[in-house]
Amino acid sequence: MAGWLIPSPSQLSTFFVAFPKSATTWPDAPVRDLPTLVSSGGTRTRMTANGKTVLLVEDNEDNRIVYSTILRHFGYAVTEALNGEEGIAKARSEHPDLILMDISIPVIDGWEATQVLKHDPQTREIPIIALTAHALASDREKAMEVGCDGYLAKPCEPRAVVAEVQRFLGKTDGSPA
Repeated sequence: MAGWLIPSPSQLSTFFVAFPKSATTWPDAPVRDLPTLVSSGGTRTRMTANGKTVLLVEDNEDNRIVYSTILRHFGYAVTEALNGEEGIAKARSEHPDLILMDISIPVIDGWEATQVLKHDPQTREIPIIALTAHALASDREKAMEVGCDGYLAKPCEPRAVVAEVQRFLGKTDGSPA
């Protein structure tokens, strides 16, 4: 007879998995819909909003899902824009605490969108982190020249995105230990 091995709590791993409620509503799901997390020690942690908003300007749906999910997991409110023109409009109307700006986006690219926002007195103080597949040293220099405050080369591990956001906005109360 085959037996089952049941691990003790100290032998368990912790995973975070998010599944969309539906393809049309999930990216806008509020932070309160995030699950209660159970650490390997059995401690329950409910992710809470921290009052900080990140504008994610990204045209790739997969990247938007990954980065918005991890940011929401850490308590950030996330608003999204699919192109540079929409990103500029949302930055002006919603005044986020930080902007993650893809560079290769349609309508107005990330370089130009960053310059527009940094020359606008209403948005110039918002930190902008370039989040881009342009990974050469010259691309990093160009990002700084156009006004980006930070730079991440894709593919970028989601926790590295959170670490860079936290560098500008500080750690959140909702971050897991």
